[in-house]
Amino acid sequence: MRDVFSKELVRLAQDDEKVILLTGDHGYALFDSFRKYVPNQFINMGIAEQNMVGVAAGLARSGFKPIVYGLSAFVPMRVLEQIKIDVCYENLPVVFIGDGAGVVYGHLGASHQCAEDVAVLRSLPNIEIFSPGDAYEMEYVLRKAFDFKAPTYVRVGKSDAGVIHQGSIGASQGGVIPVELGDKKSLIFFATGSMVVTALKISKSIGGIGVWSIPVIKPISSCEIIRIIAGVERVVVFEEHSRSGGLGGSLAEIISESSSSNTKVIRFGFDEKFSDKCGSYNYLIKEHGLDFETLLNIIVRNGWAA
Repeated sequence: MRDVFSKELVRLAQDDEKVILLTGDHGYALFDSFRKYVPNQFINMGIAEQNMVGVAAGLARSGFKPIVYGLSAFVPMRVLEQIKIDVCYENLPVVFIGDGAGVVYGHLGASHQCAEDVAVLRSLPNIEIFSPGDAYEMEYVLRKAFDFKAPTYVRVGKSDAGVIHQGSIGASQGGVIPVELGDKKSLIFFATGSMVVTALKISKSIGGIGVWSIPVIKPISSCEIIRIIAGVERVVVFEEHSRSGGLGGSLAEIISESSSSNTKVIRFGFDEKFSDKCGSYNYLIKEHGLDFETLLNIIVRNGWAA
């Protein structure tokens, strides 16, 4: 995914000198090509992320197309006020890239882990939120983000989790994408980001469970969700994010407010707690109960796919 992001960014900047990349002292190897081919469109703002967002807002007001890059623990978490007031309040077309979402940087401790970014942004007016799960979804959401029509956040989690799609996603495709057809009416899966691969793996182990990837978390089509779940007993939502305020919360709101649905929503994500220890990505995913074996055992033990 990160390679796709880098290539698309260089292509975009070469085609449009109004594109400006700002980074908070991160992503050097990622932006080697960008600095080589369009060095005058690259600004390292240093460890001053709040100031960086203010500069991006000013650039957007002046007709430029700013892209703000940082670790998700800092963009958006450290700069939430600036995103709210400087960008969203003014409805400015600034694209925010939050890399390392979830527990990708788990070995650096709680300060660099981020399971709250969708929750804190979802209630802000005007902003769009994307969460790609593989390179094809990254390509798809960048086409939307690089239209520069609204404030936008692209959440980048585990970039090498696995392949979801076999080819490019059409530009007209909605934000809820089928990736595995199923015939069970007892259960379907919704997932986003790195957890789509896990959902697919569980589906193949059990058999017959439909899987839908949601790379566009906001705006999300309520009508499309209600159409997909029609007649389904349960939906399980997988996300590498807190169960509070994330995709699962959004879907629960949509489904509970529908007068035509009796579907139960089961959310798998992080509990409201920090990681007990530092460790590898796989270690922390297991600590938080989001590994394949734990999730499969819960689903089978409860008989949800029967």
